[in-house]
Amino acid sequence: MTAQAAAPLQVLVIDADHARYQALLAEQAPDLRVLPGNCADTLAADAVACPVWLGQPDHVATLLRRGIAPRWLQSTWAGITPLLAADLPRDYRLSRAVGIFGPVMSEFVLCHLLAHTQQLQARQLAHQRGHWQGPAVTSLNGQCALIVGTGDIGQHLAAVLNSLGMRVLGVASSARSQAPFVEVGGLDALPQLASKADYLINLLPDTPATRDLYDAQLFACCKPGALFINAGRGSAVVDADLVQALEAGRLGGAVIDVCREEPPAPDHPFWQAPRLLLTGHTAAPTDPRRLVAVFLENLAAWQADKPLRGEVDFARGY
Repeated sequence: MTAQAAAPLQVLVIDADHARYQALLAEQAPDLRVLPGNCADTLAADAVACPVWLGQPDHVATLLRRGIAPRWLQSTWAGITPLLAADLPRDYRLSRAVGIFGPVMSEFVLCHLLAHTQQLQARQLAHQRGHWQGPAVTSLNGQCALIVGTGDIGQHLAAVLNSLGMRVLGVASSARSQAPFVEVGGLDALPQLASKADYLINLLPDTPATRDLYDAQLFACCKPGALFINAGRGSAVVDADLVQALEAGRLGGAVIDVCREEPPAPDHPFWQAPRLLLTGHTAAPTDPRRLVAVFLENLAAWQADKPLRGEVDFARGY
């Protein structure tokens, strides 16, 4: 008698871009049986049959609320806030998308730093008015950026800005020595470090310690004319306090990629605030090609019962 071949591992893909993930996995891991989580009639049965899920947290949360959970979920997002709701189970392994967003986030931030130094909005207005000479420009070289959140994304951004001759400071959960940052302080050092920064860049995840971090008191500590960029989570900012800081001329501008409510209500003050740009949660989209590489690396670790890259500690929230 011949030994019976083991059944292929079943993976459920629950993502708006499920077809792309299916194609990539079929090419790179043909031994897997990949099921798309796009059929409402079979979704629950497929979810029960698949021990491994690959998907976006908001879609996955609906299944978890129905009492169905995987043994391991690889999130296609860096943020996993929808999965941390108090009514959801936590008896499964969860890994965030890590190591893939540094380059694209750096491009986003650099784009807006350059737009600010080159006065692109004012130059466009001068063009529309038929004026040849616009305002004077400055260089990023020699200016100071404070990156709040020094994980893999912040680390990559720091290297990019450092290569342009910027002085780069950081804020992390605790003070540390971390190249190429000149200094990395804990969250308690944020007001003091913000007072030195020409550019204040938030990359923090949503945790109890990071909510309402950017309030009137913090903005009052900022260097006058500083540009604030929030590409972390909307819950970190007290919206009314940011608008007030802009209206008072305390800040030179704000680029807001993430909000507490997305999109903001039509009457939200962000729409009318001076020198504030909403970018519609586009700072770091997931590239399925890079995410599949992370998934396959973690799949091998999961099958060997080893630590996962980006594994979430539910108690910490990241």
